[in-house]
Amino acid sequence: MLQTNQEHFSSSVEVLLKEELDKLQGKSVGLITNPTGVDPSLNSIVDVLYHHPDVNLVSLYGPEHGVRGSEQAGEYVEFYTDERTGLPVYSLYGETRKPTPEMLDGVDVLVFDIQDVGTRFYTYIYTMAYAMEAAAENNVEFIVLDRPNPIGGVKVEGPVLEPSYESFVGLYPIPLRHGMTVGELALLFNEEFDIGADLSVIEMMGWKRSMYYDDTTLSWVLPSPNIPTLDTATVYSGPALMEGTNVSEGRGTTKPFELIGAPFIDGVELAEKLNDIGLRGVQFRSAYFTPQFSKHAGELSGGIQIHITDRTTYQPVKTGLTIVKTIHDMYPEDFEFRKENNKGVSFFDHLIGNGWVRESMENGVSVETITENWQQELEDFKKIRRAYLLYKTSAQKMIAMVEHYEYEDVFTSDDIAVALKRHLTVVDHFENNGSADKVAKHIVGFKLLLNHHYENAHLSAEAYRRLMDEAESMTGQWG
Repeated sequence: MLQTNQEHFSSSVEVLLKEELDKLQGKSVGLITNPTGVDPSLNSIVDVLYHHPDVNLVSLYGPEHGVRGSEQAGEYVEFYTDERTGLPVYSLYGETRKPTPEMLDGVDVLVFDIQDVGTRFYTYIYTMAYAMEAAAENNVEFIVLDRPNPIGGVKVEGPVLEPSYESFVGLYPIPLRHGMTVGELALLFNEEFDIGADLSVIEMMGWKRSMYYDDTTLSWVLPSPNIPTLDTATVYSGPALMEGTNVSEGRGTTKPFELIGAPFIDGVELAEKLNDIGLRGVQFRSAYFTPQFSKHAGELSGGIQIHITDRTTYQPVKTGLTIVKTIHDMYPEDFEFRKENNKGVSFFDHLIGNGWVRESMENGVSVETITENWQQELEDFKKIRRAYLLYKTSAQKMIAMVEHYEYEDVFTSDDIAVALKRHLTVVDHFENNGSADKVAKHIVGFKLLLNHHYENAHLSAEAYRRLMDEAESMTGQWG
């Protein structure tokens, strides 16, 4: 029998130590990491490499929040010595975001091992990009230990950042929800933006684009103080836009980015208004809370708690914009976007990646129209993205799975396997021709056919799940 996804899964740390250690042997190693850099037994990658007899770990580099994760968002982490290893720790946040030649003196290879959350304005991917630039400039090899995109590798959503709005919360023209792993992003950054690093990506084994973090065997470790759970990461991509306004995004509470509110908001009215809109995969509950720090610290704030009812249909960017727009329209005298800088750019603009979305909302344009206006640039990005995806499936692989289940007598009749293979043969044709829209269209048809047979008990739950996982993964490649 075929095993489950989790039984197949191996982290990139495991792959490195078991199969790719030669990439580090005989070299002086620098490590960019934080508390998420752990092996499957939750041992820090710092300690694992430091104590490994075949690895010469010489220096550590910490992103925002530091190597051990002791700093809040935006706080500068100075140079220090790691207490456990005695190694120097260099800050890659604040005054020095890009390693200097002095920081890389004596380093042959830089290893990056940090868990991302799948959102453009999460800063770790730019720490990676700057470090890749420094590695290229100083003839240092660069290795990314790949980790899952915790919110899956299927959905891609939101506007593509306009280059004139580049910042440390958006360095490259990618959408808000990019649907890529850090390793895939490293490949894209390196090629599309001419970084030119000597780059290697250690891939995970058994990760599929359809998988969320809890579909793997990995334990969740806080990527930063305000992303405490997978639920937070799943919500985050859209509601975090509140950081560009005077409304609390829940920092200073136990539910950051799930709680949204301000002293001037009536939570019951806001929840009712948002629920009436009928957004997919989400429900809103009126909530009252008092942040312990950040915006409205110590003040009772009315607002909402975001409850995801179906994460596969939830659209975080559309949901976040809808919340912003609804509060903007309900409380025009109290709601504010963050102040513009001397170039007329608000922090909200940096987060959303342009200036026209804020202007559109202020001019009464609907969220539906706003999202329609970024679809073409999103489709253009998907074409670029496709070339850098590491975790792929194919119609031929799915045909082989159907044949396996046919041999195992999983289907109630041979006609079912014939129908599924016939459909996948069409998908294979368009896949070979590179016809993305046709592949996506026929994969939808395959999923409908698969659902029909499962609902009528024509195949086992395992066969259904595995085939649907592959179909969803293909959607992530071609959709």
